[in-house]
Amino acid sequence: MSELLTKIFCGGFVRLHVLYHAAREPIFGIEMMEELRRHGYDVGAGTLYPMLHQLADAGYLVVQTEVVGGKQRKYYRATPEGSRALDEAKAKLRELVKEVLHDDPPTPSIHRQEPTK
Repeated sequence: MSELLTKIFCGGFVRLHVLYHAAREPIFGIEMMEELRRHGYDVGAGTLYPMLHQLADAGYLVVQTEVVGGKQRKYYRATPEGSRALDEAKAKLRELVKEVLHDDPPTPSIHRQEPTK
């Protein structure tokens, strides 16, 4: 996938993936980078941490700092608003998958139906 295509489309996929995991359990940066890499996304710290901060600033994530192995680690967890946003995004994703992957356009179609005579 080209870098431009990745930037245009995959940023939303990555945000959705992050929010999904944060709604299930607390996540932290390095762990999330490994999870994303497992799915073929090469997301570095310079991309992921600003994304986590953006989601937190939007009210979708809450941050909690804990000391692990003598170092501070920030854990991110979805807020109730973040969980609602995830549910809304899942509904949109299901609709998109149905149309794009299964070639099942919505009713009514975007093309005007001509009345039959």
